[in-house]
Amino acid sequence: MLYHLFTYLDTAYDLPGAGLFKFVTFRAAMSLITSLFIGISFGKTIIEWLQVRQVGEIVRDLGLQGQIEKRGTPTMGGIIILTAILVPTLLFADLTNVYTHMMIITTIWLGTIGFIDDYIKVHKKNKDGLAGKFKIIGQIGVGIIIGAIMMWHPDVLIKEIGTDGLWSEIRSTTTTIPFVKGNSLDYVWLISWAFEDVTTWVWIAFIPITILIVTAVSNGANLTDGLDGLATGSSAIIGMTLAVLAYVSSNTVIAEYLNIMYIPGSEELVVFSAAFVGACVAFLWYNAFPAQVFMGDTGSLALGGIIAVFAIAIRKELLIPVLCGVFLIENLSVIMQVSWFKYSKNKYGEGRRIFLMAPLHHHYQKKNIHESKITARFWIVGILLAVITIVTLKIR
Repeated sequence: MLYHLFTYLDTAYDLPGAGLFKFVTFRAAMSLITSLFIGISFGKTIIEWLQVRQVGEIVRDLGLQGQIEKRGTPTMGGIIILTAILVPTLLFADLTNVYTHMMIITTIWLGTIGFIDDYIKVHKKNKDGLAGKFKIIGQIGVGIIIGAIMMWHPDVLIKEIGTDGLWSEIRSTTTTIPFVKGNSLDYVWLISWAFEDVTTWVWIAFIPITILIVTAVSNGANLTDGLDGLATGSSAIIGMTLAVLAYVSSNTVIAEYLNIMYIPGSEELVVFSAAFVGACVAFLWYNAFPAQVFMGDTGSLALGGIIAVFAIAIRKELLIPVLCGVFLIENLSVIMQVSWFKYSKNKYGEGRRIFLMAPLHHHYQKKNIHESKITARFWIVGILLAVITIVTLKIR
């Protein structure tokens, strides 16, 4: 809103200083500051509001260190994160930009699903919350919407340098393959064996892959949200990396130098990412050990979905296994645990476990490692993976 207001004032009245809003770096900085201010200033008020309404965490006794002490800690704190993301985005981002639309839709859609889940858990006293099938349906829904926008929206384009040395806009389903020279993959390759007119039918491959990515990362963030500050800190690290990727993808000079895709309009994602990082850091103020509030599914489902859609928008979705390595590790630990338990039960008559408990952070808790140390270790892993992700930009 402020972006459009000051752009108008600059154009119509040549208002001194209004031209600053043309610079994405200025708007990103303002978005970050505003997000931090909203999250920290209003976070305490929201926590007290949740406490008054007894919106407390329902804790099952799993024999984990410090677990029972968390009973009654306010949950649904994801409201703080969502507010601190959406308000700066609405103020400082270009609201006519298709990528801004995608991120706002994702934030509200998955935040609403998570809110319903938390509401059922807290107010209906149902520890299972929203049935898993409804969560999946919601995630599939947003995956279809994002996939359709990426496929058919007229503003979703990339620019390439032709043989004449000039940039030309094209519609493309090309994405980036990490750690490979000449690192690009067009999704039409996946269906080239089945159709002659592959450009017409490429959505058959692209949209299901989009759904898979959104669902996997959203659920991965949800699984990771089990220790104080773990999901929030990891998401902040990922958000900063995505901001770098979005910025270099929106700059013709840097994109040409790094030999990566130039994506017109993706600079607005930098503004959104700044709000995202600010919201995570602000929430971490209250969520770091010992946590005063938990984000609940209201926050975790939205955080994962935002990361997934952001990566898809800048065509770096194949970097997610590295970039979101912490989420992947947590997901894999659960899959390995459940699969081995079922296999061993069928073969030996009794279920056996790989880890003391899954997800992986519970395994370390069972080994009596203090959860602040566990969180710090995961953050270090996240930072290393973020650095590796950015380094891939230099692979030509």
